[in-house]
Amino acid sequence: MKGVIFNRYGSPDVLEYTEVTKPSPTAKQLLIKVFASSVNPIDWKIRRGMLQVVTGKKFPLSLGCDFSGEVVEVGEEVSDFQPGNQVYGFFSPTSGKAYGEYIVTTSQFISDKPTNLNHSQAAAVPLAASTALQGLRNQGKVKKGQKVLINGASGGVGTFAVQIAKAYQAEVTGVCSGKNIPLIKELGADYTIDYTQEDFIQNEEQYDMIFDVVGNYSFRKCQKSLKPQGSYVRLTPSLPFIIDRLFAFFSRQQAQLLLVEPQPKDLAALKDWIEQEKVKPIIDSTYQLSEIIAAHTYSETGHVVGKIVLEVEKN
Repeated sequence: MKGVIFNRYGSPDVLEYTEVTKPSPTAKQLLIKVFASSVNPIDWKIRRGMLQVVTGKKFPLSLGCDFSGEVVEVGEEVSDFQPGNQVYGFFSPTSGKAYGEYIVTTSQFISDKPTNLNHSQAAAVPLAASTALQGLRNQGKVKKGQKVLINGASGGVGTFAVQIAKAYQAEVTGVCSGKNIPLIKELGADYTIDYTQEDFIQNEEQYDMIFDVVGNYSFRKCQKSLKPQGSYVRLTPSLPFIIDRLFAFFSRQQAQLLLVEPQPKDLAALKDWIEQEKVKPIIDSTYQLSEIIAAHTYSETGHVVGKIVLEVEKN
């Protein structure tokens, strides 16, 4: 089968679209024919070697978190899915192998695919939407009527965060560039801020939650923009954030770090919202898996609106 591997850390050029061994499911696993995957920033951060402490130096390595496809074989101990089921899901980022024609996984990483999405659309959902959901619900404790600011509202996680926060009936302010404001308003944002014209920490507004998807603000910088018991949530760990957590011990405000985990119940909840047309994926561009170098190159520009999809097979 065809898949993507790399034999050293580096630029997009290290990625190889080549023949790889087709996996076989164990008794507790399913074999899935992958129709589509997607590019997430964590993919190229791994490829660059930014997470070597976790991924190590034993090559070749594979990439790819998101997948949407069809179950073609199940192990003898699998009872909740059967061949022919249309499913979607994601791997933990450092163990991803979704850049290929077939994958093996367990039931804990998948759910039935939303019926109103094709596989390319569905592959844009799992990691980014689960990140948005878990960040808002688990770390931010979002509730009806709360004021939520999403910094990086036009990216993969951000576009889902706007919609999910609105599904929780929060008041949403989206921060993005001016050219993306019409999209963020279309997704339901009550207010928008063009970061090229205004710095949200300089105005007098206060929020119950600041969801810093971009990660370019610190908790301490955001404290004046948080309500007395507000929460600051970010996605990426850093030394400054560890220091921020120490400051949070002396405040009623919370500094939270999200480490997303695959949860079938979350994928099922997202499926319901998507089928109810409360949430939809925003797709910036679509590449064939064989065009993986170009897809990674574009992702690294930082100008992607929504998600980049990889089609493994036309669907």
